[in-house]
Formats: sequence, C-alpha cells, structure tokens
Amino acid sequence: MKRLLTLTLFLGLAWGQVTAENKKGDMEKNERMGWWREARFGMFIHWGLYAIPAGEWEGNTNHAEWIRTTAQIPINEYDKFVDEFNPPKFNADEWVRMARNAGMKYIVITSKHHDGFNLFDSQYTDYDIMSTPFKRDIMEELANACRKYGLKICWYYSIMDWHHPDYLPRRGWENRSPEGADLERYIVYMKNQLKELVQNYGDIGVLWFDGEWEETWTHRYGKELYNYVRSLQPSIIINNRVDIGRAGMQGLTRGGEYAGDFGTPEQEIPPTGIPGIDWETCMTMNNHWGYNKNDDNWKSPKDLIQKLADIASKGGNFLLNVGPTAEGLFPQPSINRLAAIGKWMKTNSEAIYGTQASPFKHLSWGRCTQKSIKGGTRLYLHVFSWPANGRLVVPGVYSRPDRAFLLSDPTGELIVHREEDALIINTPDVAPNPINSVVVLDLVGNLDVNDPPMISAENDIFIDETNVSITSVRENIIIRYTLDGSMPSLKSPIVDGPILLTNTARVSARVFRDGKPVSESIHTEYTKVVPNPDVKLNGIAQGLKYSYYEGSWDQLPDFNKLEIVATGIASNFDIFFREQNDYFGFQYEGFILLPEDGIYSFYTDSDDGSRLYIDGTMVVENDGLHGMNEEKGTIALRSGYHPIRVTFFEKGGGNQLKVSYKGPNIEKQNIPPNILFYKKEKTFNEYEFR
Repeated sequence: MKRLLTLTLFLGLAWGQVTAENKKGDMEKNERMGWWREARFGMFIHWGLYAIPAGEWEGNTNHAEWIRTTAQIPINEYDKFVDEFNPPKFNADEWVRMARNAGMKYIVITSKHHDGFNLFDSQYTDYDIMSTPFKRDIMEELANACRKYGLKICWYYSIMDWHHPDYLPRRGWENRSPEGADLERYIVYMKNQLKELVQNYGDIGVLWFDGEWEETWTHRYGKELYNYVRSLQPSIIINNRVDIGRAGMQGLTRGGEYAGDFGTPEQEIPPTGIPGIDWETCMTMNNHWGYNKNDDNWKSPKDLIQKLADIASKGGNFLLNVGPTAEGLFPQPSINRLAAIGKWMKTNSEAIYGTQASPFKHLSWGRCTQKSIKGGTRLYLHVFSWPANGRLVVPGVYSRPDRAFLLSDPTGELIVHREEDALIINTPDVAPNPINSVVVLDLVGNLDVNDPPMISAENDIFIDETNVSITSVRENIIIRYTLDGSMPSLKSPIVDGPILLTNTARVSARVFRDGKPVSESIHTEYTKVVPNPDVKLNGIAQGLKYSYYEGSWDQLPDFNKLEIVATGIASNFDIFFREQNDYFGFQYEGFILLPEDGIYSFYTDSDDGSRLYIDGTMVVENDGLHGMNEEKGTIALRSGYHPIRVTFFEKGGGNQLKVSYKGPNIEKQNIPPNILFYKKEKTFNEYEFR
C-alpha cells in the first residue's frame, strides 16, 4: 500500500509538472504570437535573380520564381544572372512606406528562394548579393526601414536549394551528379545562414520556411531546425513549413506532433474558421509570386479588400504578395492595389487589427469580425451587399443590443430592433463604401449567438437507410426539424436523438428558445440511391495496367492524345516506374473487387493533380498544381468487380500519389494490391454490366 501511495503521489506530481509545463508553453506562445495576431495583414515579397528574365525563357512566358526548374536552365547559365542583378531603383524606404500605407504591419521577404541565391550578405557563400554589381545588403536596408516605420521585418528562407552542391535530391532533368553530396553538411550551412539572419539584423518577427516537401527532409530535421532557430531568438515565430506534414495548398499540418507556430494556406482561404489554430493565407495579386512581365491577370481591389475581411472573419492573417521588377520597383498594378486597400484601411482598420473570428457560420450579406469591449462584445459587420430595403438583418443574436453605428461615422447612431431570432439595423440608402461598408454593433454582456444546428451523417447518399444527427453547441435550446424542406416551427418534431431515414429527404433544422426561433433554418439533402452493378470477368490477374507519359502540364492533360512513353503492369498505384523526378504523368486502369454492397468513399492524395474514376464516372476530382492534397468522393456500389481508373501528373517539387478507400466494415486505408485486377483482352467499354 505504501508503495502504491508513493507511486500515486509520484504520478500526480509528474502529471502536475507536465500540466504546468504545457501551460507555461501556451503562455510563452501566446506572448510571442501577440503582435502577429494583432497585425492580421502583412506583405510578402518574392524577389531575386528570377526577376531578370521576368518570367520569359525561349518564348515561353509562364515562368516566375521557379524559372530555373520550369525552364530547365542549366546552373552555369542561370548563374550569369548574378552579374546582371543591379536594381538601380530599389529604395527600401519606399517599399516599406507602401506596405505601411496599405495598412500592413509586417513584411516577409525571400532572403533565399529555391534557386539558392541570397539577398543578404552571407559569409558562408559567394552566391549572394555582395557578388552582384549592386553590392548592397538588401536585407539590412529593409530591416532598418521597417524599424523606422514601425513594421516587423520577417525572413522567408527556402530549405530546398537548387544551387548548393550538398543539397539533395537533384532535379531530375539536371546533369549534375549527386556523387559526393552530403545533406548533413548542407544542413550545417543552412543553420549558419539562419544564425546570420536572426542575429545580424536586430529583432526578427517571423522565419517563414518553405521547400520542405522533398523526401530528404524529415520530421527529425524539422523539429531540430525549429528548436535551433528558437534558441537563437526565443520570441521568434516560425511557420509550419519548417517541418513535414503540410496538407498541400491547404497549408495546415496533418495530425501528429509537428513543429511550427502557424499554418500556411497558399492561394486559398479555409472555408471555415479553425478554432485554436493560428493560420495565415499567403496569396498573389496576379498568377505569379515572382515578377512576370506578361501576367496581367490581376485580382481587383474589391476582391482583395473582401478577401482581407473574409480571412480576418475566420481568425486568420493575410500575407499579400508583391513581385518587384529587376529594377527594384513594385509593378504599377501592385502599387494601385496597395493604395486602394490603404484607402479602405484608413477608415476601417479597426475592424481588422486585433479582431477575432466571426461568431456566425454564414452571413448572406458579408462577413463579421469581433472584439471584446468593456461590458460586452463589439461586432464589426463587413457588408459586401448593401441592403436595398434599409434593413441589415443580423441572424441568431440573442444578446441585447447597446448601440449601432457606421465605422465611417462613429458619432452617428443607427436604430436597432429585434424580430424573432434576428437584430435588424436600419441602414442609410447609400453604402458608405461600395466594396465593404463596416457597421458596428455593440452587444451587452456575454455574446450569445445561436447559429443554426449542425446536420450530419456518414454520407449524403444511402442505399437502404441512414442515421442523421442534428446537434448544437448552444445551451438552453430545443432543436426542431422537418424532412420535407419546410421551415421548422413550434409544431415540428423535437430532435431527441439520431433520425432514421429510409427515403430521400431534405432535412431542415432550427434552434428554438423560450418558445421562439433563435436561429436561421439549415437544410441538407440525403438521397436514397441504387448501387452501381458489378461486371462479369473471366481470366483476370492481380495488378493494374499503367501508361507512363512525359511532359509539362499545369493540370491533368488528355492522356489519350499524348504519346505513351512506357506501359506495364503495376501491383498498385506505384509512380516509381517513372524515368524522371518531374514532368511526368501516369494513367492506371483495371478493376477493384468489393466485398459487399454499400457506400464506398475513395480518396486521392497527390502532388500534383489526380482523378479517380469508378465505372467510368469521375468520383474524385483532385486536379491542379499543389503540394500533397487529399480529396474525397463517394459512390454506391454492388459487391463484385468494378472498373477503376486513376490519372496523375507531376510538374515540380514533391512527387507522391496515395489512393485509399473506405467502405462497409472497412476503415480508411490504402487500396490493397490483392483487390486490384486487370484483364488484357477487352477495353472497359466492352464489359457487360449485370
């Protein structure tokens, strides 16, 4: 008993120590993330040798910062740009002033991009700014200008390096031999450079890593690098790309213990807020990060301003990119857009800085950000579509309104009244701003917003029956529902558990409190389907037919119109039959054997694009240029054999394809080789369906 008490006491003390350490870690992170969460808006700058060709090489005009790889420029040819880099019009003060006037609070610039060239003075390489005719430390000038104008300076640094002799792997198209290369030696070089960047330029806000997706970079390397940089400056913020595990352009690290302080969605905005996770959307103003003189596909000022509000309303930061010219100038369209954003921010920045995510899941007229104020909560209503009838409807608010006014006219007053679950704000006939007018609504006490309930089921299709769950996180409420799509009322049934569906239904649900509706109604369709029949097969063998192609594509090509480089039989969706690391594609064809009737989900997780077809129908659409990205599709199938086809292409960067499935009594898993088959004699169109 004494031993048991001693063990219990020890475990209690140990758990207490772990809990205390976790709390201390959370407090430290909150402290160093404070300025970043307050800022909400920053500038990304992609600049380097690639600005000289300006996106064009041998008649192709669709290149930018990746031009050395996308144009397959030999290293000795690319290195000639070092002698040409001499930006006569670069002015750090002007760059920083434009960022500040746009309302941005920090700047992240490419100290070293994938091509390995350094925009700073490094004692560990001659492949840097001091070897150019310019011979000025650009990072030093920008760091000084940022401090002068009150912005945080932050460094982008690429783990991947196409120039350094020790970085592995090599590009598939290069003639450089990897013999004698030592990745561990490269990591020492990288750490030495990072020490320069962190210690030679004063306080640094963020180290923004990239290029972590190649197979040579591991979780151990990422964790060690994160800890190393934090040891140099404990207050520094580091993004999740220091480590592996990022889910493609979605930018958020998949499950597991990975290093990094915030997620990095690229060129997209997460569809919903992500409570408890810091994230930052990085995005271009046109189609390229680096300067491309032929790219005129610019996002409008309206689009960018509304994207800023959308991101803030979901609890994220917006890192908006500029790609300067070889002369050192921001392109004029970028300048124009920065000025337009700055004009809007001059009036409305209070609705962005230091705000938290919206309490609403959906607002038909725009977005919402919020802040805590003395005695209650302040909602900033970003109105994209100004109400023509003078009634701005704010749904599901149970809190008592205190005051409403236009942010552009803080001394004015707008009348507010309640109608059932909504607060109605009387608005002027004309919007103060045609892009985004901010209406401020102050509420008394704790925020009480009754969002519509959540409706969920395993799938939105079913064969015989399915259970639908309707839930809400709100307290002291009743949920009522209908199955014909009509608006739930006080006469509608009350949700008291899962709802069994045996026929197609449009499930609608609404929250009630004290006999009154206090949320909007939400609707979800569930469809009863007949499963696809299987096919009769004879003389089959395990495996899949594959066709291999080579080429450069930005999306999946029509493989039927391309010349086949090689064909063969693979045991599964194996891309290691390729003859190069980039610029290739595969098409796999065969049959999958399913054990029982049911709803099956299929997934492709790929870098770059992929699609999956069952019975000739596209089930998974995962096309486009991206890092590892998973998409899902669902289909009803009979037991037996079904034609399956998967297409995949890889342009640059990482190269990986995973194909998985889930079904009745089958947990999600990679499709096993023992259920994949091929038949030589016939094509898919000749098979008879039962």
